[in-house]
Amino acid sequence: MSKSNEPERFPVVVIGAGQAGLSVGYYLAQQGIPFVILDANARVGDSWRNRWDSLRLFTPARYDGLAGMPFPAPKNSFPTRSEMADYLEAYAKKFNLPVRMGVRVDRVSRRARGRTFLVETNHGVIEAEQVIVAMANYQKGRVPAFAAQIDSHVVQMHSIDYRRPSQLREGPVLLVGAGNSAAEIGIELVKRGHRTIISGPNVGEVPNDTASFFGLNIMGPLLTRVIFHRLLTTDTRLGRKARGGGKPHTAPLIRTKSKHLAAAGVERAGRTTGVRNGMPVLEDGQVLDVANVIWCTGFEPGFSWIDLPVFAETGFPLHTRGVSTEEGLYFVGLAFLYAMSSSMVHGVGRDAEYVVKAVAERLRAAKPLSSRTSERSERVSGSTLRTA
Repeated sequence: MSKSNEPERFPVVVIGAGQAGLSVGYYLAQQGIPFVILDANARVGDSWRNRWDSLRLFTPARYDGLAGMPFPAPKNSFPTRSEMADYLEAYAKKFNLPVRMGVRVDRVSRRARGRTFLVETNHGVIEAEQVIVAMANYQKGRVPAFAAQIDSHVVQMHSIDYRRPSQLREGPVLLVGAGNSAAEIGIELVKRGHRTIISGPNVGEVPNDTASFFGLNIMGPLLTRVIFHRLLTTDTRLGRKARGGGKPHTAPLIRTKSKHLAAAGVERAGRTTGVRNGMPVLEDGQVLDVANVIWCTGFEPGFSWIDLPVFAETGFPLHTRGVSTEEGLYFVGLAFLYAMSSSMVHGVGRDAEYVVKAVAERLRAAKPLSSRTSERSERVSGSTLRTA
């Protein structure tokens, strides 16, 4: 795609080529709907490659495949981030999905006095009848304002930027936030000789060893396929209570539990509430003399580039099962979009299929696109995997 004064036109533009976007692409292709998928990364799967080196999925491989292609690993193994990235790249190639990598979307808006969306990118403008934002609401790390007061000699980063222990200085590490990211990173750091402190309240934990026989064959399937996928949905009272206002909550510890942290020597502390003399301060007034701080404090939605009135005061999109309040705009991949499993690999497919059905219904009800649009879109939907 090259910059041009003449915009390209497609019936559907999908933004994001992770598991959500590829799932959407699969179902669009099944429906015979012309589309294009845009992603700012260099390769399909980079959203996984850009996470910390030692990351493994919390679910075994039997739950990590997308529609039409099982994950190529022993069913009870836990894939690495690189294996997941390579799987997504192979998936896009297998189904000949029209993916354009290196294309950053800078703005999505409506054409004045029209129903068409304008998708402005670093390679030009695309017009679309419908737009599907297939990205998680984990795009931008949230860091408290008082972080700016911490001494400049202290290495600071958000967990989204953490890759490996070599990024840190020698000396103690404070992990602010007590969820799964903090637990997993904390175990890695203490094994590398860092005094490691996790700061934050107890978030609870899944009551089993995920890799044990009981965890793999009884508790795991119960949680994954029943509780997270069918019970905790926006259709049930329990699910709506768990979802709250749509803002993601800290998940309970899944693989690395409190007992593992204690056995490894990871220290626990209360909330970090401020800074004194350049060092973090806990809620009990204790000052921590640390060399590193990793903020495991959640994320901002990161959707400021969507210039449409579709967001609540919290900054999260207003939608019903991914169908937004703005006609023709959809979301897939959000935390608890429909169920607790919506942001998990095994759950995103159901959401993608539902949204694509809504897209197809709207296309059938709309006026036919111009022959020029159809011809150009058909060429793209039948093309091989391309990069920008």
